[in-house]
Amino acid sequence: MKTTIRLLQNNDYPHVQDLDTGIEDDYVKDIFDRLIQGPSRLFGLFQDGQLVSIAGYTIYAGSYAMLGRLRSDRRWKGNGFSTSLMTHVLNAAFTLHSIKWAGANTQEHNLSAQRVIEKNGLSNYIILHGAVTKDTSALETGAKPWNPVTDLQRKRDWVQQTYVKSAQVFPYECYYPFPGSMDLFQDHDLEQWAFYENDDQTRVLITKTDQKKNHYLHAVYPWSDMATQPGLWETISSDYGRLKEQTGEDTYIWMDLTKEEAQTLPANHRFELPSPWLLYGIYKEEYEKLG
Repeated sequence: MKTTIRLLQNNDYPHVQDLDTGIEDDYVKDIFDRLIQGPSRLFGLFQDGQLVSIAGYTIYAGSYAMLGRLRSDRRWKGNGFSTSLMTHVLNAAFTLHSIKWAGANTQEHNLSAQRVIEKNGLSNYIILHGAVTKDTSALETGAKPWNPVTDLQRKRDWVQQTYVKSAQVFPYECYYPFPGSMDLFQDHDLEQWAFYENDDQTRVLITKTDQKKNHYLHAVYPWSDMATQPGLWETISSDYGRLKEQTGEDTYIWMDLTKEEAQTLPANHRFELPSPWLLYGIYKEEYEKLG
């Protein structure tokens, strides 16, 4: 039996449609054309000409590769194809000169995907809930909202202090967190994102907009004391209200919360806390040492 791995093209769509993955309404099939161009690539593993597994990567901020879209035909599972394909995708990502770090996100209950990722040398960075809500009233205290930060250098100073120096994980988009570096904080992004700081300038909040089917105000707060900061939630609520006026009812607040942070929410909070995601990753120099 002959096994081959290659980049998928437009004319491979019928092969992808024929995969028996058991996933209902698989978004990969819906946006296949977008996953094979631009910053994304999709690879297929073929057994004697039959597509049995797919996976790919997308480039973010020029130097980060997020691996994913791993799908296997249920009739061919147990043959190690997923691990072989992920190894190929990871190698392909790191052949790109600009890529410094590659990662993968999988839900906590997806043990098979975690095994594939770990076999390729990636380490777990953090576990995060993608928490969403339309109502922050349980956390509001009536305090005044925080002060907007408009100076670009002040924004640079904040991200340098909170994310870059420590390489703390920064949620660059909904579903896509990465270890911090200045590559994630280009001036055009900093100018577009809203920054707010409290009166004594010891805390900062970043808000930005995202769309993953629904519209989101993505609120980013780099500390674990979010339940005790007067004015924080009033600031988030104010920005959310302005966004909702523009985008309509299918608009939510999104915050990436660790399990420990989720436990600090009051009992009457209105956040939905779906199964958390595990972020895995590896830097190129670490991967090269693995041989």
